[in-house]
Amino acid sequence: MTTRFLLLATVLATLAACGSMPDRNSALEQARGRFNSAGADPQVARLAPEELKKAGDSLRVADQSWRDGADTGKVDHLAYMTMQNVTIAQDTANSRAAQAVTTNAAAERDKARLAQRTKEADQAQQQLAVSEKSNAQKSTELAVADAAALRDKERVERRDARVRDLELQLQQLNAKKTERGMVLTLGDVLFDSGQSKLLADGSRNMVKLAEFFKRNPQNTASIEGYTDSVGSSNANLDLSGRRAQAVMAALVDLGVQADHLSIKAHGEDMPAASNDTAAGRQLNRRVEIVFAAPSDEVSMR
Repeated sequence: MTTRFLLLATVLATLAACGSMPDRNSALEQARGRFNSAGADPQVARLAPEELKKAGDSLRVADQSWRDGADTGKVDHLAYMTMQNVTIAQDTANSRAAQAVTTNAAAERDKARLAQRTKEADQAQQQLAVSEKSNAQKSTELAVADAAALRDKERVERRDARVRDLELQLQQLNAKKTERGMVLTLGDVLFDSGQSKLLADGSRNMVKLAEFFKRNPQNTASIEGYTDSVGSSNANLDLSGRRAQAVMAALVDLGVQADHLSIKAHGEDMPAASNDTAAGRQLNRRVEIVFAAPSDEVSMR
């Protein structure tokens, strides 16, 4: 009887204790509200899932303690721990979000720097290509200029050699170097006095002169006739012209090209000596062969 009474008393005491337990714990409700708010934040759920899970675990322990009838101090402490874990989850999410922003900004800066460096490298490559092309063009131009200069030098050397050779040949014919060029003087022994027909000795001299033109077919010459002052100037002019024409005809007959020869009549003008003496007049009765200087085109043959 005593035992049944004690059991009944215990049940009644327990029921009394349960009846006296509050239905709500403000600290626990506040912790639950904070947790639900953090869980609804996509940033916290995405960036701090582990920290948010730890807060949830704390909340479940607090709920279980409350349901198990733990004293208010313990439940409040567990609720406080839950709120701390929620705060940690939110701070972690904010920190990671800020870090992501910083990382993205740094990445954008790196990307911009890379793009700038790539642009600068491309520009440098283009400048190098332009410079190389310019240098190649300059090298080509220099090579062309050098080749042209060499050709000019060789042409001048060949011309000079040709001139020396011609001068040597003409010197062998007794031609003299003058301001007008190389001049071969044929005296009046080629003709009878007052006549324009070549004598036999004159014809032999024409053979030597014709041989020169045959060896140098590119050469041209002017055949110029002169007389002394005896007789009228008109007669002398006509005589000098006929003698120059006779020399030209003889050369053409010997194979010299006619278009390489020309004639001029000077008569008694431009005397080589005084007409006051017989010796001077003899020097003035002459035919001169004036040879044209060889051109660059001739020297290239």
